[in-house]
Amino acid sequence: ASGMRLYAVVFLTGLAGYLGWVPLPDGLKLLEQPALLWASGIMLAVEFLADKIPVVDSMWDAVHTFIRVPAGAALAAGVFGFDGSQMALVAGLMGGTLAATSHAAKASTRAAVNTSPEPFSNIGLSLLGDAAVPTLLWLAWEHPLGFAVVLGVGVLASVVLLVLTFKFLRALLRRLFGRSAGAENGADMPMPVRGRLTNETRADRAAEV
Repeated sequence: ASGMRLYAVVFLTGLAGYLGWVPLPDGLKLLEQPALLWASGIMLAVEFLADKIPVVDSMWDAVHTFIRVPAGAALAAGVFGFDGSQMALVAGLMGGTLAATSHAAKASTRAAVNTSPEPFSNIGLSLLGDAAVPTLLWLAWEHPLGFAVVLGVGVLASVVLLVLTFKFLRALLRRLFGRSAGAENGADMPMPVRGRLTNETRADRAAEV
């Protein structure tokens, strides 16, 4: 979830520990500190608004490429403590990988949706992400096995979504650059030459028929 909404994960986890809803491991006790709760809460509000504005959301995702992945690794490692144990190292690697996968899927999907002129698809996906984070956290706290199943399905869906989005963006770029190149080639030709080529093309087509 930190790959989608890092500040929501930090704030909600810290708040749950601060209020005594969930006993946090020693490696995550820092999240309960009031100063960090205030900071993550403010950043959560900023992210909530930025994620609803087309183009701004993509810029936000681009900047947070260098924040969400290491933060996801740190949060996962914090579950087992930062004592350099083997489990903490494995958890950190897995957390960073999962954060990178979910972040890449989110960022690429939103970039594809931003090609649409209407803003409602973008806002709808953003609200879906807002609802997904507390749901995933609740599953992780109350139903770990169910969370593991949802996590596996989510990773598979993210990979499929990444492939489909990559193909869509590649086709879109080819179309845009293809039109641009075609327009430039046509514009560079003198008018008589373009007219002659058009007439020759029509004649060739008529001969083929």
